[in-house]
Amino acid sequence: MKTNRSDSSRRQFLQSAGLLAVLAPFARLRLPGSNILKPPRLRPGDTIGLINPAGATFETTDIKIVEETLAALGLGFKLGRHVLDRYGYLAGTDEHRAEDVNEMFGDASVAGILTVRGGWGCARILPLLDYDLIARHPKVLMGYSDVTALLVGIYAKTGMVTFHGPVGISTWNNFSTTYVREVLMEGQAVTFRNPVNLGDNLAQTQDRVQTITGGTTRGRLAGGNLSVLCGIVGSAYLPDWKDHILFVEDDGEKIYRIDRMLTQLQLAGILKTVTGFIFGKCTKCEPGDDYGSLTLEEVLKDHIKPLGVPAWYGAMIGHIENKFTIPIGIEAEIDADQGTIRMLEPAVE
Repeated sequence: MKTNRSDSSRRQFLQSAGLLAVLAPFARLRLPGSNILKPPRLRPGDTIGLINPAGATFETTDIKIVEETLAALGLGFKLGRHVLDRYGYLAGTDEHRAEDVNEMFGDASVAGILTVRGGWGCARILPLLDYDLIARHPKVLMGYSDVTALLVGIYAKTGMVTFHGPVGISTWNNFSTTYVREVLMEGQAVTFRNPVNLGDNLAQTQDRVQTITGGTTRGRLAGGNLSVLCGIVGSAYLPDWKDHILFVEDDGEKIYRIDRMLTQLQLAGILKTVTGFIFGKCTKCEPGDDYGSLTLEEVLKDHIKPLGVPAWYGAMIGHIENKFTIPIGIEAEIDADQGTIRMLEPAVE
């Protein structure tokens, strides 16, 4: 990279004044207009910190399964001090769950952080996190569902890239694991595509892409669980959505609730700001026996079609076995006709 004379003079001054060593810990802090923070890629032999920032883990077998999963990836693990705590449905008190997050970011022996499960509770600890510490020590942080609050909140406050992908107790099958390896360990700028499997049918019946508005667009990826995102609307833990591509998913919600939450995003001015929109999977969100219910397709047509931005639904994002590992914060290009997400840069260093 070319260095201009003023940059060189500034560096010489700092060296002569002995200030570089003092300023080094703050070198990765995000300043207005600066680039995002990319965490170092994961490498074989790295230690992964296991935390429970939301719901409680009731069976120690779950931890054993996560340990074996990480070992199969060539990774070690370190348990958060409160990972097996329980406070009602939460994995310990807010203070203890936040302590585990902060300690894992501050622990030099930990290369990445994986949430054991989702549930509820991440939004409760957002005010208790040490964002300066996190910005000084960017690390891979991955999860989904309720972990959305943690992923988006940390991205909004620090600019650090986070990862919407499997939690520890997810199904780590070949589809999901391939994206984890390529995105987090190999540092590839991948293109995410739904699987094509006709099975014994003449046409594909599973994991189809449904275009809402065709076309391509670029922007920074950000999003996660729709219910969780709506729960923190109006707070300081959401990014400025300008030039972002919003992706959402949900599980077990009635259609009228999806309608209500998209209405909330619309009234909050979020939908009109984004450059593109992706709805992943809405698992168990059929109209069912609700007489006269709208369908998800109709609700998305009502709220998303008028935006005029490329949009589709059906991406492999959500409470499903085959999951993408979507980096939050990196530049990407989406094709709403093909249903693809193309990373325009690696998500890790």
